[in-house]
Amino acid sequence: MFRNLIATGRLLRFSLHVIYGLLLIKLRFGQLNESQRHAQIQRWSRMMLSIFGIELQVSGLAARPGAKLLVANHVSWLDIAAVHSVVPEARFVSKADVKHWPLVGGLVTGVGTLFIERSSKRDALRVVHQMADALKAGDSVAVFPEGTTGAGPELLPFHGNLLQAAISTEVPIQPLVIRFSEPGERFSSSARFIGNTTLVQSLWRVLTAKGLNVSVQVLPSMGTAHADRRLLAEHVREEIQQGLRDAG
Repeated sequence: MFRNLIATGRLLRFSLHVIYGLLLIKLRFGQLNESQRHAQIQRWSRMMLSIFGIELQVSGLAARPGAKLLVANHVSWLDIAAVHSVVPEARFVSKADVKHWPLVGGLVTGVGTLFIERSSKRDALRVVHQMADALKAGDSVAVFPEGTTGAGPELLPFHGNLLQAAISTEVPIQPLVIRFSEPGERFSSSARFIGNTTLVQSLWRVLTAKGLNVSVQVLPSMGTAHADRRLLAEHVREEIQQGLRDAG
């Protein structure tokens, strides 16, 4: 009963925070410069984690300045807030249906997300070109090359097609290791968003969880010039997988 009351309070605060974010994007973003927008994104993302009672821990190196392709493992819809809490300049590549999620779709669209139809190879090629243009312009782009969320401890295979944007522009890759934990669970079951779990079910699990923690580890950047994208994807996956084994 007490946990449900806490969860209801968190849900109310989360709803108000999402509305605030939408208003911020619509009414203020056009008046802010790039660094000010990034500061607002970071502040909003960290507050969102705080509303859910999620403690953020950051380790490793500072993300390198300038254009880069951020590559991370994928656990939850919370991953974007976790990464934006550390690297607020990141423009994510996300599956197209997220654009139509209630409220959240407006948020991710407003911060420059690139959307992809994952079932279409032709659309993947279009997004690679968009990513390359963004990287050439000095932006940082973030991808989850597993293509979907996993349970946490063991990574799914990495798809190398989106990494081609970094290879073509010779922009470095910055691997990130994301791990959610909670008391008694080195890899949190509450934060997972896998299988037939709906967004509403996942949201309630997070709202009712106790002692959730998310750690974001920034690994050393990697060069991409003349790399083979499949070998590069395997190498990045191995580095992130090792980071998960060493974590905790």
